[in-house]
Amino acid sequence: MAKIGLIGGMSWESTATYYQAINRHVRELRGGLHSAELVLESLDFSRIEPLQRRGAWQECASILSDAAVRLEAAGAEAVLLCTNTMHKVADEIEASISIPFLHIADVTAEEVLRRGASCVGLLGTRFTMEEAFYRERLRERFGLQVVCPCSEDQAIVHSIIYDELCVGEVLHASRQEYVRIIERLQDEGAEAVLLACTEIGLLVTQADTKVALIDTTIVHAQAAARFSVES
Repeated sequence: MAKIGLIGGMSWESTATYYQAINRHVRELRGGLHSAELVLESLDFSRIEPLQRRGAWQECASILSDAAVRLEAAGAEAVLLCTNTMHKVADEIEASISIPFLHIADVTAEEVLRRGASCVGLLGTRFTMEEAFYRERLRERFGLQVVCPCSEDQAIVHSIIYDELCVGEVLHASRQEYVRIIERLQDEGAEAVLLACTEIGLLVTQADTKVALIDTTIVHAQAAARFSVES
C-alpha cells in the first residue's frame, strides 16, 4: 500500500476523524488486520488562525508547503490537507512537492456527480463560503451549481465552527441551527449539502435531517484509502 501524508491540526478534532476514517476504509477494502500506512504533520492551529483572520495567505502557504515537503521526505506517496479552508493555498502546496496532492474539492465533486446531483449547498467557514477558490473549482471543473447561506446564516455557521467545534464543544442548539440552515439551502434548490468544513461532521450527520448530506471529511479520507490500496 502507498503511504499517505496528512497535514493536520486545523483543527486536531477533525484530524482525529481522518485517522479513524482512513483506517476503517482500508480495513473495509483489504480486510483482516490491514490498516493504513500514514505519516502526519500536525500543526498548531493557534499559529494558523490569526493568519487567516489577517488574510496572510502567503504566510499560510509557506507553513503548509513546508509541512508537505517534510511529509514527502518522510516517505509519503501522496498528501492530504485535512481542512477545507486551507485549500485556498492548495496550488502552492501542490507546487512544492513531486507526489500527488489529493484535493478535497475534487473528490467531493466526484461524489456529488456519482450521486447524480448537479446543485449543492455549501457549508463551511466564511472563507470557504464567501471566497471563490472552492465554489469556482466546483463550478468550473465539474459543472456544479453552488448555493451558499445568506450572510446572517454564514456568520452563524462560521462562529459555531471556530468557537465550538474546533475546541471540542458539540451543542444541541447549534445542531438545530445547522439543520435549519441546511433545510433552507434545500428550499433554495440544493439537491445535497456539502459539509465543507472538516469539523461539521462532528455536529451534524445524516441522522439529523432528510436533506442529503455529503461529509467532505469522510469522502476525502475514503479517497485517500482507495489511493493507498490501489497504488
